[in-house]
Amino acid sequence: MPTECSADCFDFGVVEGRAVEAAFDGGLVTSDAGALLLKATDEAIGLIERFAGCFHDERQQHLIEHAVATLVGQRVFAIALGYEDLNDHDALRHDPLMAVLAGKLTAKRKDCAPVAGKSTLNRLELSKLDPTRYHKISHNPMRINHLFVDLFLAAHQRPPSQIILDLDATDDPVHGEQEGRFFHGYYDCHCYLPLYVFCGRHLLLAKLRSANGGAAAGVVEEVERLVARIRAKWPHTRILLRGDADFGLDALMTSCEGDRVDFVLGIGRNERLLGEIALELDRAAAASARTGQAERRFKSFMWTTRRTWRRKRRVVAKAEWANGEANPRFVVTSLTRRQCKAKDLYEKIYCARGDMENRIKECQLDLFADRTSTATMRANQLRLWFYSMAYVLLCALRRIGLHDTDLVDATCGTIRRKLLKIGAVVRISVRRIRIAMASACPSAQIWTTAAVRLNLAARARAGPA
Repeated sequence: MPTECSADCFDFGVVEGRAVEAAFDGGLVTSDAGALLLKATDEAIGLIERFAGCFHDERQQHLIEHAVATLVGQRVFAIALGYEDLNDHDALRHDPLMAVLAGKLTAKRKDCAPVAGKSTLNRLELSKLDPTRYHKISHNPMRINHLFVDLFLAAHQRPPSQIILDLDATDDPVHGEQEGRFFHGYYDCHCYLPLYVFCGRHLLLAKLRSANGGAAAGVVEEVERLVARIRAKWPHTRILLRGDADFGLDALMTSCEGDRVDFVLGIGRNERLLGEIALELDRAAAASARTGQAERRFKSFMWTTRRTWRRKRRVVAKAEWANGEANPRFVVTSLTRRQCKAKDLYEKIYCARGDMENRIKECQLDLFADRTSTATMRANQLRLWFYSMAYVLLCALRRIGLHDTDLVDATCGTIRRKLLKIGAVVRISVRRIRIAMASACPSAQIWTTAAVRLNLAARARAGPA
């Protein structure tokens, strides 16, 4: 039967004698009911309140409709829900669930919605370091940078014996004339080159940089700041720094040695290094010829460059022969032979840094951290911080609410799809707001478990009434 439609009702045939009709007359309905978990997570870690505290508002408070905390929370929640574009907020500002997340069901003025639209949020993202006539909200970059570390520290009940900080840079392609854009030969595009620092799944740094300075530009200063912040709270925690060959610089290693920070960093190959493992490569090649499989040997030796390093350091080499050719790799480390054997250092410690790339993919693919399309570097850096805070919020949800569940290792995108994107009818009365979620939700049990855990964590943080 052909579909018959009118302006108000849509006919989709008959099923077992019953007409199938559709209309946009369901009243207050949301597709993001699971976002209540985001609200509970925020109450458990205090992210939005602390993030909003990094902004300074010089607007006349008795005249404003949307407080800074409302704006910041609206932006972070929306990104976590998959709404990366500010244009989305012209519709989201009328969504009942977004109003619940903001804690504000009605606006003061009749011509306003409970939460902000795209223009108001755009002015927030374009805020300057100092307030101006047209941008009265400013932000403090140093406080925002410190907040990532403080949230990481607060996520631990007691100081760990050791933490591993992973460094990496990645490309952020740009398609306009943004400030700071440069062509990068390796990535073959105009891009930014943001620097990320993770500790496991915890994000400690997301710094936007131009692509003309190299992967290690500014890394020494950032690592020193992170180490000082961590050591102020955890003076006895051992810190290990891990990165690829882009970060195998004498300045970084010297800084680590002065701050009692261990390091495992890749270094690029050269003729002198290859000469050190010539025998091991020959043995690996002979073994590979016999077995038909890739073969590898390991060697540890003290080594220094001719000019750039100030002293000799331990280098661990992997002499591998695979697919009929040599595949050597080199790592410089402060760890001694007694602390870690060459094979274990490379395979168990250094190679584990590859998992950080999955965290960057989560930030860029699931949480849109590569949407840096604003004209200025300052505004794009603030955008990156908003995307990164959404990542921190979802990681806290996973850590607190989803441990020992099937979603304990789920990506941010999977958590959004299975736990946040839930259809519901919203009923608002004088005494309560009832959010009736879909009875057939396949993740209802896990959602319930997460909600209970997050609410307990929020009560624990709030302390006794």
